[in-house]
Amino acid sequence: MTHFLDLVHPHAGTALMSEWLTGTAERARAAAGALIEEWTAEEPPAALLAQQVFLSTDGAGLLHYAQWTSDEAHLAWARARRPAVVGRVDALVPGIERPGLDRTRLHRSVVYDAGREPGVFAVATTAADQAEGAVRAAPGLLAGHIHLTADGGRAIVVTEWTDAAAHEAAAADGPAAKRYSLLHSFRGDRGEGDGRDGRDGRDEGAAGGPDGS
Repeated sequence: MTHFLDLVHPHAGTALMSEWLTGTAERARAAAGALIEEWTAEEPPAALLAQQVFLSTDGAGLLHYAQWTSDEAHLAWARARRPAVVGRVDALVPGIERPGLDRTRLHRSVVYDAGREPGVFAVATTAADQAEGAVRAAPGLLAGHIHLTADGGRAIVVTEWTDAAAHEAAAADGPAAKRYSLLHSFRGDRGEGDGRDGRDGRDEGAAGGPDGS
């Protein structure tokens, strides 16, 4: 499985996270397939730098991680194009629940073990001033990535684990999280690039480090 920092685009001005609750893995995969078809059917907007779709390990839904040049560029696209794109997906997979969109920036990454590939990603939301506690070293924790919401009040923390068992063993000491696997990833140029030019801000195992945004 790909490391999270392999997905980070070096020029992203904003990272948008949103859940689609589908109820079953079959519906989740169908929704993801429909959305991917929408994105690849025509030239993507220039401001869309990268898009990742994660499948929840319980099969209940998807997590979208979209990197744009700016929030303003995304909002312009959303006003003009999003209703049609989402409408076509909903026609194929009706009844998708969408709790909302979080506008974030990658604030900081801590890498404990870059040598092993993650078996699962865990995503948790916490108060911004409590985010550091969600990325403390633990058996099986490979890396953690703190995203701050636009208002600065919350943090969405993406952690990489060797496997679900390692995360479950450590979960009692941290905020509630959902587990995901990477389903699909692409850049705005339609390439399947691994994003290894986007590792600026990697903090190799240190407790403090540079801003990863």
